[in-house]
Amino acid sequence: MSALPTPRPCALPDTPLANASAGLDACVHCGFCLQACPTYVNLQDENDSPRGRLVLMRRLLEGDLALDDADVGTHLDRCLGCRACETACPSGVPYGQLLEATRATMAPVRGTPFIASLILSVFANRALLSLALIGARVFRATRLPLLLAKVLPARLAFPMAMLACTAPKRFKSTSNANSPNAAPLTPDNAQAPRFDGTASRGSHSNASVAVLEGCVMRGLFSHTNAATERVLRANGYGVKQTATQSCCGALHAHAGDLETARTLARRNIAAFEHCGADFIAINSAGCGAMIKEYAHLLHDDPAWHDRAVKISAKARDISELLVQGGGTSGLKIGAALPIRVTYDAPCHLMHAQRITKPPLAVLASIPGMELIPLTDSDQCCGSAGIYNLIEPDTSDAVLAPKLARIAESGADFVATGNPGCLMQIGAGLIMTGSSARAVHPVDLLDASYRGQN
Repeated sequence: MSALPTPRPCALPDTPLANASAGLDACVHCGFCLQACPTYVNLQDENDSPRGRLVLMRRLLEGDLALDDADVGTHLDRCLGCRACETACPSGVPYGQLLEATRATMAPVRGTPFIASLILSVFANRALLSLALIGARVFRATRLPLLLAKVLPARLAFPMAMLACTAPKRFKSTSNANSPNAAPLTPDNAQAPRFDGTASRGSHSNASVAVLEGCVMRGLFSHTNAATERVLRANGYGVKQTATQSCCGALHAHAGDLETARTLARRNIAAFEHCGADFIAINSAGCGAMIKEYAHLLHDDPAWHDRAVKISAKARDISELLVQGGGTSGLKIGAALPIRVTYDAPCHLMHAQRITKPPLAVLASIPGMELIPLTDSDQCCGSAGIYNLIEPDTSDAVLAPKLARIAESGADFVATGNPGCLMQIGAGLIMTGSSARAVHPVDLLDASYRGQN
């Protein structure tokens, strides 16, 4: 009987990757992750698949590859971190945690690209971020981004389109009136603010919530944050204010800057503890996934871990709060909104948080709205935080089939619950000349409420 092979010594002791290495042992190399991975599907390179990247991680850990190996860095940089592989994996490999740990281990040796470093520095500083977002809003108000998106070279035009698409939407059908599937517009869709967000017929009157402001949500989608508060109040929640929030830290964790992510997490934990709300309402899928994983992020911090567990337990996507238990019986019903909508599932809502039905239930509750299934709605759009800015070619390749499926749906609006997805898809729609627009589901529900007599 042959002896079991002797485990090879760890070449990277006391590093984030070494500390997370138990997750590598769960992989049985079955390959179920391959077709779930957008980079593998588009690039057809095993090294750009989850299974291939796990092999690279193992070889780094055992010293076969150097931390500054350019090819390893390229394959890991190309990963979107969408975590679709986790949904497909029968062995429960914690791929997202392993990716962050590997990037954190490599970052001190490889460094961080200038653009990524600049963006992360701004997001870590609330004052700088506020100034940057104020400037972005002023620029957006001039309507120059939309104009420039049509005349600049594609690489410069896309960021302009991303900014342009963040403006508040008016929910008017763009469908051909002669189409048999087109819904006629009615006076019920008027945008007069008849609903003030104070009346309640919901079933959650004993619960209080604090709304996570977010960074991009606060700066460019403040109308969606306001809609979130109105919708929560309409459904019986008491909304508490939390003035000392910071960035959730997701962008930093994904880039391997775990220390900054932990600093930001501690600030948010303290802020929400002080607020004392029963729940934390989150309208950004990426932020929601991050806050729900604060306990893991701070697992080796005895002063903060238990506090992180309690805050993570309070975190809820806005759709979860609106349809608790999976049903809409307690959800306030608004006025008819006769438009055609398709839903694209944010990766960090579907794969990281495993939330699939609540957003669809929220949309299905809106009277007069035609909800159209979207083929491959579970596929990544290519946004992935700042990925579309630092890996634009791969991002474009991932986005292209998404835009094609949206065009096939014939929808007026694409609903998705994450700012990165809203900007990525929204920009793609502008760049391709589509009349469809990207919108947050809560904006649609709020519009229905505001159209109610």
